[in-house]
Amino acid sequence: MKISTKCRAISLALIGVMLIGLCNHAQADKLDLGKREYDSACAVCHGLTGKGDDGPLKSLLTRPVPNLTVLAKSNKGVFPFDKVFQIIDGRQEVAAHGPRNMPVWGNAFNNQTSLYFDNYPQQDSESAARSRILALTEYLYRLQN
Repeated sequence: MKISTKCRAISLALIGVMLIGLCNHAQADKLDLGKREYDSACAVCHGLTGKGDDGPLKSLLTRPVPNLTVLAKSNKGVFPFDKVFQIIDGRQEVAAHGPRNMPVWGNAFNNQTSLYFDNYPQQDSESAARSRILALTEYLYRLQN
């Protein structure tokens, strides 16, 4: 049986649409490590959106929670990637936090495993902590307005 050119074109178009749908579905299910780290470590104070307005612990804090979505705007339009990384890992103190009220996530990430990095090749704890902090810092970069 011979397939007409028109049927062949329609079949190829339908296959293409199905492939595009599968690719979009795969992208939607893609694991966002930075968001997951943020949601589990930061959102309780900084809120789900990073704006500092809806974290469940906000009312218990003695200082205002900063809006993490304007870090670049507050730095002449450039996201301060290294500074954010150092604040998260505890190497750089933040005056507004006083005596380290914010958890030093570098130590915390060194002392605990991540549900999201379990299938990585065996790493020392510092490499794993750096990976988590990099993912978190990159996620904060994506939150910028």
